[in-house]
Amino acid sequence: MAAGHLDFTEMDRRIGICAALAVFVSEVAYAPVLVLGFLALKSPEEPIPDPYFSILELIIIVMAPLLVVLMVVVHAYAPRDRKTYSLTALVFMTILAGITSCVHFVILTVSRQMESTGLLWLSFLFSFRWPSVVYALDILAWDLFFGLSVLFAAPVFKIGRLERLVRFGLVLSGVLSLAGLIGPVTGNMQLRNIGIVGYVGVFSVVCLLLAETFRRTRRPESRDGNASPLAGPRATFDSVQVF
Repeated sequence: MAAGHLDFTEMDRRIGICAALAVFVSEVAYAPVLVLGFLALKSPEEPIPDPYFSILELIIIVMAPLLVVLMVVVHAYAPRDRKTYSLTALVFMTILAGITSCVHFVILTVSRQMESTGLLWLSFLFSFRWPSVVYALDILAWDLFFGLSVLFAAPVFKIGRLERLVRFGLVLSGVLSLAGLIGPVTGNMQLRNIGIVGYVGVFSVVCLLLAETFRRTRRPESRDGNASPLAGPRATFDSVQVF
């Protein structure tokens, strides 16, 4: 039994598997739509056109709360000496979800109704053509707060080969996401695509690894026949930890 996951319940395990797989499915759905949207661009400086843009907006709105649920489970999974890291990761992911949900809901609703007014200054508020307020907020959410969240989540995973893979994936995803900030800083928004690789490409693989990590964390039977605290994946990948 891995003593580090004494607070991780069977319900936490099931929710974690479902959340990780749901985020994975969302990102798998997001990626091809994003590619098709890029291919439809007449110029790299233009925003992604509809219907691709609206589909991406809806996927993000659905995915944002799932990311928070996933990080809640990571916090529950964290050993007691790593709870500070996991709680910090959860706070940053919650900030991300709040910002990006507001941004994309406003874009889908208010901005479309305001387009008919013909006011030129609206593009500086609601457009995804750089520079604009909503674009800057979305970059803040995904490139900064997502990057910080997964970097703080990485130290939670430290035992066994599978957890080390999760930790490596989280670090890589976080570093690439933060690197996307180079785009708005330099004014070259093509460099912002580095961040997309981090929080879409790499993190989708991490979600599968997280689902497998939670799946392998089962509640063994104790000597008296009662269920003991959940055992971590180290029992599967390395050796059963003596307690």
